[in-house]
Amino acid sequence: MNSALWLPLFDGLADPTVVARLAGEAEAAGWHGFFVWDRLSWPEPVRQVADPWITLAAVAAATERLRIGPMVTPVARRRPAKLARETVTLDRLSGGRLTLGVGLGSDRYGREFTRTGEQRDDRLRGRMLDEAMEVLDAAWSGEPVHHRGEHYTVDGLRFLPTPVQRPRVPVWVAGYPGRVRPLRRAARHDGFFPVDVEHPDQLAEIVATLTGLRDPATTPYDIAVALPPGADPEPYVTAGATWWMPDLPPEVTLDQVRGVLRDGPCKT
Repeated sequence: MNSALWLPLFDGLADPTVVARLAGEAEAAGWHGFFVWDRLSWPEPVRQVADPWITLAAVAAATERLRIGPMVTPVARRRPAKLARETVTLDRLSGGRLTLGVGLGSDRYGREFTRTGEQRDDRLRGRMLDEAMEVLDAAWSGEPVHHRGEHYTVDGLRFLPTPVQRPRVPVWVAGYPGRVRPLRRAARHDGFFPVDVEHPDQLAEIVATLTGLRDPATTPYDIAVALPPGADPEPYVTAGATWWMPDLPPEVTLDQVRGVLRDGPCKT
C-alpha cells in the first residue's frame, strides 16, 4: 500500500514555494506520493488558487523519490499538444515520477466551466477526453503524430524528447462508482481513482469489473482511494486498493496538512 498527500492549492497552499517545502517534508517522512488538485477557482471563502503544473515543477525540483501529478486534470479544457509538452517536460524534470490523473472535471464547484466558456456537456467532454488521450499516447511515442479527429488536429508534429517512463507516462482515470464509461476508459490505462467511494465492498466491485474489462491483465494496475484522515485503509487494501490518500477539505490549512504529514504514511 502506497500513501500520498493530495492537496488543494488554495489560499495558504497557493504558494508553490510552501508546497514544494511540504513535499520535501513528506518525502523525508516516508510518504510515497504527492498529488495536487487542478482547479481554476473554488467558491468562497477560498480566494487564492495556484497553478498545479508550475507547482508540480517546484515539487519535482525539491524531491527525489515521490511520485507526483495532478489528481485530476480535466483534459477537455486543455489542448492535447500543449499537454503533451507539459507532461514530458515534468516527467523528465522529475526523473520519471509523473502520474497523470485525468477526468471530465465538474462545473459543480465554482462553475468554472460556465464562467470560462468551456464545454459543460459531460458526454461531449468524455469524447474530448478520449480523443485527447489518443493524441497524448501518439505524442509520447516520439513518432510523428498524424491526427485529424472530431475535436483536435495534429498534422505531422513530432514530440521530442520522449518521457523517461516507457512506453508512456502512467495515466489514472477518475470516475464516480457505478458509471460504466469511466471504468471502460480506465481499463485502457494504468489506474483508476474512484471519486467518493463509500465503502470497501463498493471498491471490491469496481476492482472486479476492471479486472474483467482488462482480461487478460498482464501489466501492473493501480487503484487509488481518498479516505478521511485517520480512517483504517486495511479493508480497502483487501478490496484491491494500491494507493491511499487523506481526503482533505478545500479549506485545509498549512498547519492541518503538517499534522497529517506528521502522522505519517499508511504502514499497511
